[in-house]
Amino acid sequence: MKRIRRLFAREGNQPGTAVRSQPAPLLPTLGVSNSLFADASNFEQRFVEDYAKISTTVNALRTLGFKIVLTSGSFDIIHEGHSMYLEAARQFGDFLIVGLDSDEKIRARKGDNRPVVPQMERLRMVTHQRGVGLVTLKHTGHPRWALIKAVRPDVLVATEETYTAGEISELEAGHCGRVEVLERIATVSTSARLRDVIQREMANPDSLVSTVKSAQAKPAGVKSGGTRKKLAPVGRPRS
Repeated sequence: MKRIRRLFAREGNQPGTAVRSQPAPLLPTLGVSNSLFADASNFEQRFVEDYAKISTTVNALRTLGFKIVLTSGSFDIIHEGHSMYLEAARQFGDFLIVGLDSDEKIRARKGDNRPVVPQMERLRMVTHQRGVGLVTLKHTGHPRWALIKAVRPDVLVATEETYTAGEISELEAGHCGRVEVLERIATVSTSARLRDVIQREMANPDSLVSTVKSAQAKPAGVKSGGTRKKLAPVGRPRS
């Protein structure tokens, strides 16, 4: 956390932290929209799903001396920790690209109940975060490190559990300038927050969760009074 505070304390005009407040006038001639540097979210311009187009944008930005930063994540139910993490990542360069895990990718890793927020809404929320230049999706069918290889970032920002020491060495040897590992910023994760909400709902006898659980625990056809009611034949409507 001390490292994060130091990042936020940096001045934009110090060496190695060149933050450009105004886009270069040559950007449109290189096929890069100035809207990527506007204060507005400009989702239609910032969301680029085609990795080849991302490579083209990155090459144009590098022509003008921009330092490219890449990071990835689920960003499900965006909270303060997510915002602080993205802001910290942005401090490592001039242009931040965020790879967002698709719904399918998250389900494969965290189960059928996740994500809570669908991918298009999560993408829009990330573009509203300060300092995010471009967003894209990471799918289960993508080859290993496909986005990293397409961007070849000057700085790849990740959390402590993302890569092993061996993977970091491999990445720095051939796919990025360097890897910056940030400690977890949030005091609580989205998963922990969801578990807390569910537990509180289950403890409340009047909540919908408790009602559903109670109904599922009763044998079919049994009313709350305990009298069994004869079930209608399958496919035949009751009178």
